[in-house]
Amino acid sequence: MYKVSFIHRVTKFLVDAMFYSGIVACIALPFVFRQLQGLGVFWLNRSIPSLVVLLASGICAVYILYQLKQMFKTLIGKTPFVHENISCFRRCGVASFIISALFVIRIFLGFTPGSAIIVIIFAMLGLFSLTMKDVFKQAVFYKEENDWTV
Repeated sequence: MYKVSFIHRVTKFLVDAMFYSGIVACIALPFVFRQLQGLGVFWLNRSIPSLVVLLASGICAVYILYQLKQMFKTLIGKTPFVHENISCFRRCGVASFIISALFVIRIFLGFTPGSAIIVIIFAMLGLFSLTMKDVFKQAVFYKEENDWTV
């Protein structure tokens, strides 16, 4: 009935690759940060606050990718409509709003158009995740009701 497609596997591979490279990027950030300062990147004039915002948002992004990895396990396991995925969507939404708030702080450290775009994108992602949480909650309810009908 349900078939795991090639696209699912490619997407899972990409999420896994982004997850592990995100961990490496978060670990390397403090070291790379000093190199960027040496190049004169203008928004790094407030070192410690900028580093904290970037590191915290990187950790939240890795957390979102981890939640996606958890959801892909259920998708490939052919049981996507489960309570775990509802929690994963909620966590992704909260993490997205945290990233959006961090970049609002980042705008006060030094405005860049990219920061404003990140605020908008992650606020929308947070709203989308919470909407998907509700959709999955309803789907789980219908699935459980259907399972009890048999």
